[in-house]
Amino acid sequence: MRYYIIAGEASGDLHGSNLVKAIHARDANADIRCWGGDKMEAAGATLVKHYRELAFMGFVEVIMHLRTIMRNMNFCKQDILAYKPDVLVLIDYPGFNLRIAAWAKQQGIKIVYYISPQVWAWKEKRVEQIKRDVDKMLVILPFEVDFYKKWQYPVTYVGHPLIEVVRHEKNDVPAKPISDKPMIALLPGSRAQEIKVKLPVMLEMVDRFPSYRFVIAQAPSQPDELYKDLIGSRDVLLVKGNTYNLLKQAQAALVTSGTATLETALFGVPQVVCYKGNPISFWLATKLVNVKYISLVNLIMDKPVVTELIQHDFTPAKLEAELKALLEKTDRRESLLQDYGQLWDKLGASNASANAAEQIVAVAKGN
Repeated sequence: MRYYIIAGEASGDLHGSNLVKAIHARDANADIRCWGGDKMEAAGATLVKHYRELAFMGFVEVIMHLRTIMRNMNFCKQDILAYKPDVLVLIDYPGFNLRIAAWAKQQGIKIVYYISPQVWAWKEKRVEQIKRDVDKMLVILPFEVDFYKKWQYPVTYVGHPLIEVVRHEKNDVPAKPISDKPMIALLPGSRAQEIKVKLPVMLEMVDRFPSYRFVIAQAPSQPDELYKDLIGSRDVLLVKGNTYNLLKQAQAALVTSGTATLETALFGVPQVVCYKGNPISFWLATKLVNVKYISLVNLIMDKPVVTELIQHDFTPAKLEAELKALLEKTDRRESLLQDYGQLWDKLGASNASANAAEQIVAVAKGN
C-alpha cells in the first residue's frame, strides 16, 4: 500500500519515524512518502520536504511568510495527486494539515489524522471541519476522547508516543557522561525565532549558578553559529542530537513550552517552563486561546505541576528564583517529582506507534 505522511515539526518527525517503522512492520510492501525530517527518512520513508522549510509560528510570522506557505501547499497537493496514496496521514501541524485535509477529501483520498490539533485550546469549532474531512482521528491525550465525544465525533485513543520513546531511552540506552559538574539543561526550542528570544534570558543564569554546568540542547535543524553568537564568551556546552542523554543526567531544566516539557517530565527532571513570543502574536493568542496552562504536563495533570513563566513573567529574576527552588531539596521539588510519577500513570503504557499503525494500515486496505 502507498502511504503519504505530513509532519511539519521536530516532534512530528520523531513520532512519524516510529510510525513509519510500525507501518513497515505491519505492511511488508508499504511504500511511504513524507514531509518530515531526518528521522522519518532514516526510518525508511522517501522525504519530499524537510520540516525546517515549514516551521513558522505565531500570527505575525505566518503572515510574513504567507507566500512561502502557499507555495508549499500547492506543491504538496500536486505531489499527493502524482503519488496517488491509499491513505493520507496527517501528524499535528494543523495550520497546514487541516487545509490539506479539506482539499484531499474533495479528491476522494482517505485521511487519518494522528496527533490531534489542539482544538480544545482554541478554534473549537474546527471540530466541525475535522468531522467533515477526516475519516479517522487518532488522539494521544486521554482527555481528548471526552472532548470529541462532546461533539459526537468518535476518536481512537492510541496512547502517547513519547511513552515508548522515553521508556526505551531510560531502560535500554546507557547514559554517556557529558560533564563532570552537575548540569542544568537548556531547551530553548527548535525554531530560530524562539531560540533568539528565549535563550538569552536562560543564559543569564550561567553566572548566577556557577557550581553548575549549563548545557544547551541544540535543535538538529539549526546551525552552530546561531547558538554560539548568543552564548558569547560564557562557559556553556552545546550538544546536538543528544537531548535525551542530557535529560538523563540533568539536575534541572529550563524548557520552552511544547513537547519538550512532557519529555523533560517523563525523564523526571525538575523544570521551569519558559515562553515569550512576538508581542502582537501573544496579545492575539490571549484573546483566542482557551486553556488554563501552556505546558502539556499541566494540561494533562489539570493542575500547576510545573511553573510557567510566560511573556512578561519570563525575566532573569523570576527564572533565578524558580531554578533555585528546584535545585534545593525542598517540598516544592519533592511534590513535583511525585506528580511526575502520576503523569506516567495517566498516560498509560500502550505502544502508540503500533496502535496507530494498525489503524492506518486498516484504513489503507479499506477495512
